[in-house]
Amino acid sequence: MTRSELIAAVADRANVTKKDADAVLAAFATTVGDTVAQDQGKVTIPGFVTFERTHRAARTARNPQTGEPINIPAGYSVKVSAGTKLKEAAKGK
Repeated sequence: MTRSELIAAVADRANVTKKDADAVLAAFATTVGDTVAQDQGKVTIPGFVTFERTHRAARTARNPQTGEPINIPAGYSVKVSAGTKLKEAAKGK
């Protein structure tokens, strides 16, 4: 599903304009992004999804073309976990 299709589906189900649905989706994405970037904890929609900032330790990898070791610095990533309702939907229940 593309962003345009998602906006159209949300607008249809919520009985709002596509412009309003787009504004809500953009605000949601910005809010989640800001919360994760500032390490303010998890963003959870109960039963649906959880977004969480995680720390990745420094590590050594190998260049697949040359086989030489590459040092990868420590950094941050995002962990996204599906909630129970989303898992059940994926199973087709």
